[in-house]
Amino acid sequence: MMRRSIIVALMLLMCTLTACHRHQDALLVMTYNVRHCAGMDLVVDYDRTAEVIQREQPDVVALQELDSMTGRSGHCHQLGELARRTGYESVFGPAIDYDGGQYGVGVLVKETPLSTKCIPLPGEEPRVLLVVELKDYVMACTHLDLEEEARRWQKPFVLAGDWNDTPGSVFLQEMEKYFTILSVSEPSYPADVPVDCLDYIALFKDREAEVMESVVIEEPEASDHRPVMVRALIG
Repeated sequence: MMRRSIIVALMLLMCTLTACHRHQDALLVMTYNVRHCAGMDLVVDYDRTAEVIQREQPDVVALQELDSMTGRSGHCHQLGELARRTGYESVFGPAIDYDGGQYGVGVLVKETPLSTKCIPLPGEEPRVLLVVELKDYVMACTHLDLEEEARRWQKPFVLAGDWNDTPGSVFLQEMEKYFTILSVSEPSYPADVPVDCLDYIALFKDREAEVMESVVIEEPEASDHRPVMVRALIG
């Protein structure tokens, strides 16, 4: 029932967008669980995290495990720090109140969003789905403990994030009924010696995509996850 609740929430959300677009250019998407910008050495280093993004120059980045104004992170808005260092626009989705601030997910993007939504997801631990509408597509970011699904956007619907499950699991089988997994099924966690594929980029199945490149980026230190990136032509 919990899974169905999430599916229904996403279906209702998708019905709110009406403009019809077709994304003609290759879209470069990155998802990156940054663990509040603490690397394998447990040092919080915004320049190091930002450099990973700048090096690859994705069009849009889905980020998980971000602090905002917490004591743990010296009352810093981490997404803002990354946006300042990379030159991207930023949208933060708070999931929980934590250590005097908030903790959640975020999106960095090269264009100004048309609209944003942050939707609470059901479950024992608070989770959110952060949805960012852009001119030619919709980007959704989450950090799942449970599950995410979607029905019908009238724009390409990209869902990216740390799904905390591996290929072939019951959850992934359910996801693949609704989404085409664009990212490569290679380990992305832990960053130093990856053994588990936990991070995904997917497209809702009402659109087709030609995947031109799909990689786990060799970055062993800046977080406990490696970033995952896809370049695709989305119809």
